[in-house]
Amino acid sequence: MALEDAKTQVDTAFTRKSNRGLSFENAFGGATSFLRRTYTKDLNGVDLAITGVPFDQAVTHRTGARFGPRAIREASTLQPYDPPYGWPTNPLEEMAIVDYGDLAFDYAKVSDFPDALTAHIRGILQAGAGTVTLGGDHYITLPILRAYAEKYGPLGVVHFDAHSDLWPDDDMSRIDHGTFLYKAVKTGLIDPKRSVQIGIRTTTEDYLGVSVIDAREVHEKGVAHAVARAKDIVGDGPTYVTFDIDCLDPSVAPGTGTPVWGGLHSWQAAAALRDLAGINMVGGDVVEVSPPYDTTGATAIAGAHVAYELICLYHWARTQR
Repeated sequence: MALEDAKTQVDTAFTRKSNRGLSFENAFGGATSFLRRTYTKDLNGVDLAITGVPFDQAVTHRTGARFGPRAIREASTLQPYDPPYGWPTNPLEEMAIVDYGDLAFDYAKVSDFPDALTAHIRGILQAGAGTVTLGGDHYITLPILRAYAEKYGPLGVVHFDAHSDLWPDDDMSRIDHGTFLYKAVKTGLIDPKRSVQIGIRTTTEDYLGVSVIDAREVHEKGVAHAVARAKDIVGDGPTYVTFDIDCLDPSVAPGTGTPVWGGLHSWQAAAALRDLAGINMVGGDVVEVSPPYDTTGATAIAGAHVAYELICLYHWARTQR
């Protein structure tokens, strides 16, 4: 990039004249919008909104995921210079993508949070855009699914995680990141027959009809096997993809609240996300990035890559509709 060209690219998070296109700015300076997309609340003509949910009041162990959206955005500034590797299309050029900023909520009124998040996502969907959400702990997926189910009906889910998040919890007022999928099944937000978990390595007595591809199966039978099973399970119906960063082994993603050994390596996750191309993905999230437990920033970098792959999956699904 010529120096004169660089001088014209000044904080494109604010000065970009189009919501499409690559960005060429110093990765170490400027506003840290996700992938240098425009910061805006204007959803007119927008295909996909990136939004953050800095909430971690539902964790069972270590807090810190409230800082995840900020860290993922900062890590993403390394990525918007080139088309995404391994994809035949370029969503940054071919879709209008914006950074919608973070959900605003009162941290001292936790009981109000679920409805606030559902309304936040509902508003984006009503404007005609999809969402990729940066968490935050994994509870946030439940209020998001409520908004998506209002639009699409019961969803299929591809759930990357070390934990099933299906522990029994029939008190719907409880806010717990370990029971979000249990409540999503019990309240009819998702179709368990069209839902699959990848990377699981903790014990759950009842998976409520959700299919499981545990980490050992991925390691021993391969990514291609896991993806083929997942695609067969979710079929062609509307599907939501949620990626808990603790699906990755703590050796490559230590910055998370409940790390479990034996997880997927980054190359396995990258291959799985890319090979899921073709599913009817209508939205997704990456959650549980907790920067205080990773001074290297590697976990946030992984989270940024996951979010970019979710954007690619969403774009690919749009091209197939």
